[in-house]
Amino acid sequence: MSSKTLYRRVGSPAAAVAVVGSLVGCMTVGPDFQRPTMLAPTRMSDWHGGSPALAAPKPGSDEQVDADRWSAFKDPELKRLQVLALQANQDLQTATLRFAQARVQETTVAAQHGLQATARGSVTRQRQSEVGASTRLIDALGQGNREALIGVLSSPFTMYQAGFDASWELDLWGRVRRSVESAAAGTETAAASLRQAQLSVVAEVSRAYFRLRSSQQQWQLAQLELAAAEDIESLLRSQFQGGLADESASIRQATQTADLRARLPALLEVQARLLSQITLLCGQRPGALQSELSPPTPGSEPTMLPDLALGLPSEFAHRRPDIAAAEARLHAATANVGVAMAELYPQITLGASFGGESVGVGKFGEWGSRQWSIGPNLSLPIFDQGRRKATVTLRELQQQEAAVAYQQTVLQAWHEVDAAITSYVAESQRRANLKEEVRHGANALALTKVRCAKGLTDYLPQLDAERTHLQAQRALAESTGLLSADLVGVYKSLGDNGNLPSSSSATPEGFGASKP
Repeated sequence: MSSKTLYRRVGSPAAAVAVVGSLVGCMTVGPDFQRPTMLAPTRMSDWHGGSPALAAPKPGSDEQVDADRWSAFKDPELKRLQVLALQANQDLQTATLRFAQARVQETTVAAQHGLQATARGSVTRQRQSEVGASTRLIDALGQGNREALIGVLSSPFTMYQAGFDASWELDLWGRVRRSVESAAAGTETAAASLRQAQLSVVAEVSRAYFRLRSSQQQWQLAQLELAAAEDIESLLRSQFQGGLADESASIRQATQTADLRARLPALLEVQARLLSQITLLCGQRPGALQSELSPPTPGSEPTMLPDLALGLPSEFAHRRPDIAAAEARLHAATANVGVAMAELYPQITLGASFGGESVGVGKFGEWGSRQWSIGPNLSLPIFDQGRRKATVTLRELQQQEAAVAYQQTVLQAWHEVDAAITSYVAESQRRANLKEEVRHGANALALTKVRCAKGLTDYLPQLDAERTHLQAQRALAESTGLLSADLVGVYKSLGDNGNLPSSSSATPEGFGASKP
């Protein structure tokens, strides 16, 4: 029998007392939480908006997730940054404190389950009024010695009292149990929010790091490109001065050289902005990581990107912390409906009190000074202008709102996954074409060097081929940084943070210790 049906049948809270004896087994009112089902595609590529050419690659859509996904980049510098951010980021510290508060709140609510006991004691000096309510009986019975009785009654005295009180609520309708359930769901929400914050910080540090390395590599290649452009400009100027070429070619090359030189400060500004972003995410002062994040040695091999493994769609909901948080909020809202419904029924508390009371310290503690009481207390809601029923309706509406929010969170999560995969696939295709361009440019440069060495051409075609090759390399470096950042975006959208870097593997003091 549901709690609503029972309440309608008894007709009023007073009539509900008659069935208390049959409910000593403790009935829990309100709906029980049922984990919502989440629709998922058979493969990640099945739910995709846009061109089919940018959908998730089908061969990797059913692969298991790498057990150490965030270490798959195999970049020690990046891992140290991730660990430092997990240790020192201020937002993570706030999320950790909120999780601790939720656990303490759960402990506070769970304490309602047990026996509540308090000790008491007092010593008071008192004097009663000679004309107060206590003198009415003297006026009626003590006509002859009224003044003497009043004198004794109104004389000051010291009252000594001590004892303890105990109470225990018979949770017949599950109010306390539902409250504990709601508090536990609140702890789960805080834990999921903490995991989401950790995932976001690690992802943002990784994205900024890859973009920084890409920008630094682009700046190094732009320096080489500028040097090649200056050599071409000098050669064309010499040809013009020797009457071997028209001045227009020299002017055009000078314009291109100036344009390339003007781009260098913008690259440096991007590097400074990304460095500042990483430093802030790691909770450090401006410039604290300047030496650790200095540009790599020119010509060093870039970080190898791991293969794209998306995992099983059916496990997606268990990996996304925001979905777990939305589910926990729905759980808490469902439990709160039960708490509100329990308020419609009588509340019975078993109470006991024992202690001693004595006027004067001489007889305090004697067996005759004892006093005690024991028995149940009944709180029976009769009339409250519909407040309790309105509260039930409010909690039910909040439960419906939490259910809608859960569905919206799931839908948004799938859209984020599709968008992240689309960006990654598109950039990977662009990078593949740029790699071909770099390969053809290298072949063209080698050919012009051979022709120049044999005297078939002058030095100008070689310089021009070298500049074209450097431009292709710079575009490839930019694409590599974007592709790395897109892969981080895919990892974040999948929500797998169960294998984030351990903070025990490095410390802020040891950051960059491996550098010479």
